[in-house]
Amino acid sequence: MHLRYSFRIDPSPGQHLTLARTFGCARVVYNDALAARKAAYAADKSRIPTGELARRVITQAKKTPERSWLAEVSVDALQSSLRDLDTAYANFFASVTGKRRGRRVGLPVFKSKRENRQSVRFSKNGFRLRDNGLLNLAKIGDVRVRWSRPLPSAPSSVTVIKDAAGRYFASFVVEVEPSDLAPVESEVGIDLGLTTYAVLSDGKTIDNPRFLRRAERQLRKAQQTLSRKAKGSKNRAKARIKVARAHTRVADARRDWCHQTASRLIRDNQAVYLEDLAVSGLARTRMAKSVHDAAWGTFRRVLEEKAARYGRHVGVVSRWLPSSQTCHLCWVVDGKKPLHVREWTCGGCGALHDRDLNASRVILAAGQAERLNAPGGPVSPGVEIPRQARPVERGTHPKAQPVTTGSQAGIPLL
Repeated sequence: MHLRYSFRIDPSPGQHLTLARTFGCARVVYNDALAARKAAYAADKSRIPTGELARRVITQAKKTPERSWLAEVSVDALQSSLRDLDTAYANFFASVTGKRRGRRVGLPVFKSKRENRQSVRFSKNGFRLRDNGLLNLAKIGDVRVRWSRPLPSAPSSVTVIKDAAGRYFASFVVEVEPSDLAPVESEVGIDLGLTTYAVLSDGKTIDNPRFLRRAERQLRKAQQTLSRKAKGSKNRAKARIKVARAHTRVADARRDWCHQTASRLIRDNQAVYLEDLAVSGLARTRMAKSVHDAAWGTFRRVLEEKAARYGRHVGVVSRWLPSSQTCHLCWVVDGKKPLHVREWTCGGCGALHDRDLNASRVILAAGQAERLNAPGGPVSPGVEIPRQARPVERGTHPKAQPVTTGSQAGIPLL
């Protein structure tokens, strides 16, 4: 499997200018190639091959007075821009034909020089790692890297990134072998929320850190200072960087917390089950700021990535499962309940339930039943397993699977 290892880098003042020139040249090549493809399709619906496109927008363009400055930067970075354009078109056609799952991907668009985040990628021919720890980039020179850990293998490419706060990063792509953790018996279901970030089926809770809410006062002051600066002035540029740095601190803290929490859950449990929340829909409600601050999508993605690396299982149950309405003891669906109802009494067995704890236990049971009923497993949880069931991750099947609840999901209904 391929992973990314990112490290801060410290270019010299002269390398800042060279990197800015490289970012601009890569952007111009990308836009020229996109314009050529659009023109060819509009003319006779033809597609220009990548080799011919590289000859037009790189080799021949260098010989013209308008694009002669393309020769000042590494050709490897310019060719990477064309590969990025090919990938963008491939993702678009895969999305249109249904081969790519998830949200619909649109056609590639032109890049703007006003973007606060810039990046350029170098392949194996465009960079080299020195024995003294410096990163040598073609036509840029040796750059100091803040190594926080060694790379597990030789990198296949490196992407140099400048973020909105003016920081520079080197992101290496390396290939690593999955390392399975020692098997454990425990499995856990998770009910995600806003008041409490997560309630686990074993009774434990994870508090919501609310990184954005805690930094709101500082962000508000920085934004007010920015709004009072004259547009186009140097003071406004400085104020914009202060706002970007404040937001960067919030994003970095949230990302680090997601990684630490996901690592702890994966280390302590053989399988983790959670609900397929409609985050994009919830982000359009009055709770939008809190939903974005919770970063449920990032947490789920990190959880799935760590599970794939360490031999664990992450199961995602349907968002239509009435987890807050179903009693985990007798499996009677007790009806809808408003959000202010945090405890309720089951009408079937009379048990008193905590809303979130009961939901996490329903998610755990539904996830275990769905995993056992996956291809290679028994028809119901009560049947002896003749061989180990193959774990089926989300996105395995080409077509959407029908929603299974109750007895169809292997859960007894009384």
